[in-house]
Amino acid sequence: MRNKVTMQQIADAAGVSKFAVSRALTGKSGVSETTREMIIRTAGQLGYFKNTAGLGKPANGESPKEQYITDHRKGTGTIVVLFPNIRYQNMDSLYWGPVFEGISARLNEMGHDILTLTEPSSEKIFSLLNPDAIQGIITVGTVSVSLLLEFQRLQIPVVMVDHIEPVFHCDTIFSDNITLMREMMNGLIGKGYRKFQFVGNIKEAPSFMDRWTAYRMALDEHGIKCPQKESLLGYLDDIDMIHSIHEIPPEELPEVFVCVNDITARFVIEELHKLGRSVPDSCAVTGFDNVETDQPILATVDVNKALLGKRAVDQLIWRLSHPESPYERLLIQADLIHRDHYALTK
Repeated sequence: MRNKVTMQQIADAAGVSKFAVSRALTGKSGVSETTREMIIRTAGQLGYFKNTAGLGKPANGESPKEQYITDHRKGTGTIVVLFPNIRYQNMDSLYWGPVFEGISARLNEMGHDILTLTEPSSEKIFSLLNPDAIQGIITVGTVSVSLLLEFQRLQIPVVMVDHIEPVFHCDTIFSDNITLMREMMNGLIGKGYRKFQFVGNIKEAPSFMDRWTAYRMALDEHGIKCPQKESLLGYLDDIDMIHSIHEIPPEELPEVFVCVNDITARFVIEELHKLGRSVPDSCAVTGFDNVETDQPILATVDVNKALLGKRAVDQLIWRLSHPESPYERLLIQADLIHRDHYALTK
């Protein structure tokens, strides 16, 4: 039998005081939100929440999930959509906006009440809402660990769109990033390209990491060695990334900058333009998501953003009737777009 994970063990692993751990895990003030997130994630990785979640069957013989469905009246209640307004993740986004529209359209088709929250926090959300009135939750993009664990404590079904959290298990909806990026790379390699650089913060989103993984897989499969400039794997506003692009001598430019998405592709094109290096005369640039149709992007993936949202609703409604089924990760296919008129011309 596993020993119980203690607060001192969490403190040692996180490099903070036991007092800070106590404040973070009990939702009290006294620690920054960043530190709270780090402590909660560390606690989850150590298995702390498995010890404290109280997931044994109650006296009536029902599992917690079965009991939740009974208590919360199947088919009734509000569906909450959490849409954290961080960086490029908001309703005005050419990517995230259609995802939300897909969610909203499907819920309206089904006659469900919908409540959208932006910039939610674990301290505030349930002071505004009655948990008993929430039928389920759909999260769009990155959501804080502390908030997810509060949903877990309350046994509220959750479906996440384009995000995954190691310490919180639920149904998730993604584009099939690995398959699509491999197809793109195989197409580029088939056209004779051999010099590549990947651009984008691969730690910002699970989808970005998947695309990076597929990129490396394709190079390995074809025996192509392209030493990666690590500074190209940061945030777009990171000065190191900008310097890294500017410091590449013209004769050392890759044939293709493979960007994590179209927004990053536009950034690279603009930075190259500042240096007097036009695309595609100097090099080619690829993207993902198909949101920058006016840019000289050689290849991209036309993600069906609205469908991601609709399938998230479908999965949540299915989950309400199948609370004990294993969690699922749905991968949505998309169309690969090649624009050969933006191929490298030199």
